[in-house]
Amino acid sequence: MASIQEIAASVFTPAWIAGQRKDLPILASSSTCTGGIYIVTGANVGLGFETAKHLVTFGAAKVIIAVRNTSAGEAAKAKIESETLKTGVLDVWAIDLSSFASVQAFAKRASDELERVDAVVENAAVALDEWSVSEGHERTITVNVLGTLLLGILLFPVLVESGKQFGIAPRLVFTASEASWTVKKEWEEIQDAPLKKLDEQTGDAQQMLRRYALSKLIQTLTIRHLASVLPVAQTGVIINYVNPGVCKTELSRNYKGDYRSFADYCFSEYGRTAEMGSRTILHGVVAGKDSHGCYLSACEIREQEVPGWVTDEEGQKGQNRVWDDVIGVLDAVVPGCLDKLL
Repeated sequence: MASIQEIAASVFTPAWIAGQRKDLPILASSSTCTGGIYIVTGANVGLGFETAKHLVTFGAAKVIIAVRNTSAGEAAKAKIESETLKTGVLDVWAIDLSSFASVQAFAKRASDELERVDAVVENAAVALDEWSVSEGHERTITVNVLGTLLLGILLFPVLVESGKQFGIAPRLVFTASEASWTVKKEWEEIQDAPLKKLDEQTGDAQQMLRRYALSKLIQTLTIRHLASVLPVAQTGVIINYVNPGVCKTELSRNYKGDYRSFADYCFSEYGRTAEMGSRTILHGVVAGKDSHGCYLSACEIREQEVPGWVTDEEGQKGQNRVWDDVIGVLDAVVPGCLDKLL
């Protein structure tokens, strides 16, 4: 049986390692963030925590730490305040992306209470190795795709209005993953009926571990479609999705056994720190209109790295199918949610 090191060497090529830079620039600054109001999901740890901390440092008027566990959110708030020596900026709001009602309640609160929103950073995600269901779908898909997209759609009018009132270019930023490009075979097996097939439990632990990458591919396809039907020229809102690379975070905390050992080895050998990875998200927060609908990686627009099987004619058909699946679910939750934006 191959060693962990041998498996990693087969996955992480010299070209990939060269691209996994650990000297990324910080492109946000006090000139780009001062006075802004930001929402960051999953901001109690890892990439979200470091993103929120940067935004506070750069003079944001308010940063919403949007988390499922508010106690953990309060601990993150206290830590950021002690490290930045800035108080009165952070608020902790509850959101559970596995609950459509929670997502709706959060979006309503943001609409009612925030005078503006400069950027929504949809960073929260789960990677699971055991089957569970929420809102009638496997939980990885509910959180990483359905709940995440629903939040973006419901907050979109707030972003549009903020742009009009304050003369800004609001951003809707999603934390994506280059792991999306590793599941072509798995995608081909489900693309004729994506959600239906992903809701079929197999009991296969290895399939569950590939589920995270599949969820991120489906998330990416829906984001690309959303950006195409909501052009920045029409809405004033820039939509992009960011690959932070392999980072030392708690994303793999649910993995066990050999999978956990492999993840730990990869983080140790190749991983960026969470702070370094957060710089890619900051890029998404300040990237220009040319980033709309694009794949961002290493603080650059890397649309050329999106595989041809995603962008070609067959890829577009698959994208349309998964979009129809996803928007069908969300439209049943909030009737006409997308039509109101169009």
